[in-house]
Amino acid sequence: MTKVRPAAPVAPWLGGKKALSARIIERIDAVDHATYAEPFVGMGGVFLRRSWKPQLEVANDFNGEITNLFRILQQHYPQLMEVMRYQIASRREFERLRKVDPATLTDLQRAARFLYLQRQAFGGKPGGVFGVATDRPPRFSLTRLEPILEAAHERLENVVFENLDWSELIARYDGAQTLFYLDPPYWGGENDYGKGLFDRSQFQTMAEQLAGIHGRFILSINDRPEIRETFAGFEMEEVRLKYSVAAGGSTDAAELIIANFTPRVGLI
Repeated sequence: MTKVRPAAPVAPWLGGKKALSARIIERIDAVDHATYAEPFVGMGGVFLRRSWKPQLEVANDFNGEITNLFRILQQHYPQLMEVMRYQIASRREFERLRKVDPATLTDLQRAARFLYLQRQAFGGKPGGVFGVATDRPPRFSLTRLEPILEAAHERLENVVFENLDWSELIARYDGAQTLFYLDPPYWGGENDYGKGLFDRSQFQTMAEQLAGIHGRFILSINDRPEIRETFAGFEMEEVRLKYSVAAGGSTDAAELIIANFTPRVGLI
């Protein structure tokens, strides 16, 4: 394991794990592993915040815009900054870019488009609406964004990026020294990241596949009776959190951290 400088996610993401990341990373750090893989990396809410790097790191997402952005950020960071240099926060520009077919763009243009849209989308929801707030600066500011991107560029050195279905990713990288962290869509929010990308039946498929792997896994999910029943054969830890909501309020949330081992958290 190599000590590295952690980085922040480069854009908001629905279910980005800001409130839970420290607890998950504490459990990841307690596991001896040579390969670390995330089948649902999203914007890297856990992946980028880790400060220990094993021999192999794999970031996967079935959303090709995510893997393209990370690959460009890793290999073409100066060119990405140049493309975004004169971009401004604008509802009109947001709506214009939302209508652009990414297939008509170069990989560099696609990455810049996706990052711009994701930085400004309300709540970090993919394909969301233009977000504004009266008590904070614009969501897109290159001055504030540049150090975030630079830190992520550094943290992503030598990371392998995949654009596979979660099940295929697990099958390809499973091994005795592999640790998977899974952050699938929450029960009840299966279509939040795109219709048809993930359906409720896949939770059972996931539990069955994870029961047969050679490596170890940590999975975070909302606490629902159906989830407890599906993953009943594994270790479960209840976590209570408060999530901020509109108008400065907060709401209680119950989450589960599920694993096929007992994390040695707090032990030397």
